[in-house]
Amino acid sequence: MADAQKDLEDLEPLDIEELDDEPDSNEEESIRRISVFNPFLNSIFPVLFINKKMKILFANDACKNLFTGFFNLAGNYFIDAFGRSFEMEDIRTIRDTILTGRNGYSWKGLARVKSRKMVSVQTRVYLFPADTDSKQPEEFIVMFDDVTEENKKLLRSVFMSLLEASKLKDNDTGKHITRVNFYSRRLAEELYNRTGYDRIDADFIDNIGFLASMHDVGKIGTPDDILNKEGPLSDWEWTVMREHTKNGAFILSTYPNPMAKEIALSHHERWDGSGYPFQLEGIMIPLAARIVSIADVYDALRMERSYKPPFDHATAAAKMIEESGTHFDPALIEVFAAIDQDFDRLFEENKDG
Repeated sequence: MADAQKDLEDLEPLDIEELDDEPDSNEEESIRRISVFNPFLNSIFPVLFINKKMKILFANDACKNLFTGFFNLAGNYFIDAFGRSFEMEDIRTIRDTILTGRNGYSWKGLARVKSRKMVSVQTRVYLFPADTDSKQPEEFIVMFDDVTEENKKLLRSVFMSLLEASKLKDNDTGKHITRVNFYSRRLAEELYNRTGYDRIDADFIDNIGFLASMHDVGKIGTPDDILNKEGPLSDWEWTVMREHTKNGAFILSTYPNPMAKEIALSHHERWDGSGYPFQLEGIMIPLAARIVSIADVYDALRMERSYKPPFDHATAAAKMIEESGTHFDPALIEVFAAIDQDFDRLFEENKDG
């Protein structure tokens, strides 16, 4: 979809100009005839009307509510508002459908509407003539079916099953993964408002708030006697343990967002290049993995383990700050230090029972 952006920018002015060459005498009549479509006015389905020039004539309240925060609909052209939400070939097909009557002036497909401030909306889209009796319709209904939550729940439920399976093997984690989600999301929210982090948008925050919990899912492939060993691991046991990063990346390789794989593979890399599995350093480490690394280590410091007592917040935060520039991204640690009380609050609110 992103690859087609330049082509779309070249296409839009041409198409709009060509369509605007058509007479505009029917526009007032089109608006007047909207009253014929009263059944859609209060529909729970988002619906808009467009004319043959693909100008938006009307959007019902459900449609306005769905796309609030993305763009204005009234008086806009369909391609201007939704062009980047479709694949390039879909845009051409929609245009041909309206102008040439392809497939009986009807089309269905998918759209993904995205902005930095709003979590993306995924919809099924149906386009058909407003007057089904007309052989050459002038107005068209565009109906949207929001499947965002449906798709998200289905996808995440599958991977939550994997996460639950991994927790059966590693029984010393308690609410660790829940807290790591919360810490990671809070840090991402703070970065959203900082300069230099334009890539952090509403989708990034929403995704890391779930995918952070998957960071150790690869431990499902770690032998139990190593995973649950009391006391220090031998060199060869550490070699096996470190494989959980690669195992996790393999398990999550089918997740549609690459963030999942990046976190699983790289959350044990260190800023100075001394981490594993590939000794990445600095900004070579994906941003999501750098964030989760801070969340993961902070929580590990706060927890009691067989080899260490739990640390209070002040001690844990001080140890984190000491590792700035070695273990952790110094810019992220600076942000952590500014909001560390939120980490303490999240830990206290989500303590193990």
